[in-house]
Amino acid sequence: MNQEIYQAYVDILREELVPAMGCTEPIAVAYAGALARKTLGAVPQRTELTVSGNIIKNVKSVIVPHTHGRKGLRTAVAVGICCGDPDKELEVLSDVTEDALAAMDDFLQDTEILLRESTANCPFDIQVRVERGEDNAFVRIIGHHTNVVQIRKNDKPLLDLPFSDDVVQSPENRKLLTVEQIVEFADTVTLEDVRPTLKRQIDYNMAIAEAGMLEKYGANVGKILLRSYGNSVQNRAKAWAAAGSDARMNGCEKPVVINSGSGNQGMTASIPVIIYARECNVSEELMYRALVVSNLITIHLKTGIGSLSAYCGATSAGAGAGAGICYLYGGKYREIAHTVVNALAINSGMICDGAKASCAAKIASAVEAGLLGWQMNVHDSQFYGGDGIVVKGVENTIRAVSTLAREGMRATDAEIIHLMMENA
Repeated sequence: MNQEIYQAYVDILREELVPAMGCTEPIAVAYAGALARKTLGAVPQRTELTVSGNIIKNVKSVIVPHTHGRKGLRTAVAVGICCGDPDKELEVLSDVTEDALAAMDDFLQDTEILLRESTANCPFDIQVRVERGEDNAFVRIIGHHTNVVQIRKNDKPLLDLPFSDDVVQSPENRKLLTVEQIVEFADTVTLEDVRPTLKRQIDYNMAIAEAGMLEKYGANVGKILLRSYGNSVQNRAKAWAAAGSDARMNGCEKPVVINSGSGNQGMTASIPVIIYARECNVSEELMYRALVVSNLITIHLKTGIGSLSAYCGATSAGAGAGAGICYLYGGKYREIAHTVVNALAINSGMICDGAKASCAAKIASAVEAGLLGWQMNVHDSQFYGGDGIVVKGVENTIRAVSTLAREGMRATDAEIIHLMMENA
């Protein structure tokens, strides 16, 4: 295939499929806090945290790892300040000690932490200002989880990158993604170009899914699915993906490999494909190629939506998983395109009301939609252009759903945040 597109797709996988410990929004807050403390050079006496509504939504109800079950924005910024290693970015909390946690408890008790809502139009905005004596430091992350654009010490810029506080555009290489070329890339990619990235995804995401199956986390959606509906491969694909979310949303300290900035999406795009590949006893090479399909299609679907919105990202990842499983069974561009359109027609509109225990159940629903979309194609059935939001052609349908999620659901997003804060 075209070499520019080939290299772009390799780069996209390497950029997107990275490890993170815990839900990525509180981890991004912790990362900003750790970076602010490092810049200040001391534990602050006063902290001001300013975040966008979607950050509030995604931090409010999820357990922050290494905090003994605590939740919320104050916990997220405090554990970053007291315990975090900013050099590790989204694994900022990977080396937390009990002594550091004790210091965090004292910090939370003794230190003023002021919370404000950002006025930026961008749904992803984190600003941390810390002060001690006459000294201060400021860090801003906008657009996505590690996009640090400003660092200041005593109001003097140490880093000042150009940015827009409006909706942040995706990197240029994401615009090269199409379903047809994703399938061509999966068919032809030299596996050594993607193997390390995908091997880490398999190892990390299956390990946390296993933890969710073996231990008690959250609502135990994964376990309940297996107990209620049996051990078929279809049910295991849903149950193991849900179990990973059970663990991750409820304090498990194992890392995951994310997709489109989300661990839940990373698990949804990968675990069902791995379960089916192992059930079918296919070659490692075919499993990797199917994971290329599932991951890149998930990224493609999320590119036009943005990292945070009122639209549940598991819907995109479930469609990606269905496409990857279709590829495992010999599906090519036509079959995969129909699988994606079918899945989007089934489940688009599932809302994102923040990171919390019920994400596991939404993942199960999204995987079921992906599997049904695939089985519809197997049985020569499909949804057609004009059926609701479906438009003729897979790329046209993807654009339509992206517009619905990005533009059409803004008022929905605002009302979700309002309801969540009213009931806080």
